[in-house]
Amino acid sequence: MTPATRTAPGLRVLAADPGPQWAAEHREEVLAEVEASGAVLLRGPGVASAADLAAVTAALGVEPMAEREGFAPRERHGDTVYSASHWPADAPMCMHHEQSYAAEVPGLLVFGCLTAPERGGRTMLADSQHVLRSLPPDLVEPFRRHGWLLLRTYQDVGVPWTDAFGTDDRALVDAYCAAEGIRHEWSADGRLRTAQRRAAVVAHPRTGVPGWFNQIAFLNELTMDPAIREYLLDQYGPAGLPFTTARGDTTPIDADTVETVNAVYDAAAFGEPWQDGDVLVVDNIRMAHSREPYEGPREVAVVLGNPVRLTGHVLPGGETG
Repeated sequence: MTPATRTAPGLRVLAADPGPQWAAEHREEVLAEVEASGAVLLRGPGVASAADLAAVTAALGVEPMAEREGFAPRERHGDTVYSASHWPADAPMCMHHEQSYAAEVPGLLVFGCLTAPERGGRTMLADSQHVLRSLPPDLVEPFRRHGWLLLRTYQDVGVPWTDAFGTDDRALVDAYCAAEGIRHEWSADGRLRTAQRRAAVVAHPRTGVPGWFNQIAFLNELTMDPAIREYLLDQYGPAGLPFTTARGDTTPIDADTVETVNAVYDAAAFGEPWQDGDVLVVDNIRMAHSREPYEGPREVAVVLGNPVRLTGHVLPGGETG
């Protein structure tokens, strides 16, 4: 077995050989590390392209899945590999679980560093089980009881619905929403508004251990730049924001809640500076991830994999009006 090291405070690092053969030969070892720790960094696979990352992912036995309902633009490279979400280099990306608002979520994420930045740009991680234990019980309880609500308006700001749903056929969007527990309505001018209610605390499908699994803080309007938020409110009104969140009983989320969640995430965050060719395998149910600001070119690609439908995750209700 390849010796594993641990970076402070907790990311496991395995030394790997270049190419997919090492990944195939050490598949069980890699996945065992992910099961035990929630994530593992492979140092040495030498991925330099989307095709390289796809090959290593396949060698690890990860089943790729398509992204739906994306909230930030990203490029698709071939059938299975996506670019990192387009996000300003000088702005941090808050902690989140990939597609935690969807009915079918990625069980695993496989990140590949094609070009490491000069400074910053780490993909940070936070254990959802630790985060849940660290949050104030009176903050958690309403979300545990009611879940959380994601409200989106697809219009000329943000990701177009045609990109988010991968089609320009309204009938296909209608069918998708009906199947995935999303309430939706079309306006006369072609805007699409959606609402979906999801559990905020979920049991890990393998261990049954509960974790804080949501994007309550990240996708809340209070995380927007205040000037941008005021402009959008002025132009479109509260019902026209590209996204915001609420409690599952439609109670608005206040600034203290957003700040407390993000503070707990910040305290729990750990990561390792990227090196060219690294591969990071993450249990998306257990680990939230974020991205630091950075300087210099940074190219990180990702495969969303091992789709899973979590027990009790999709909740009835949600309003678009």
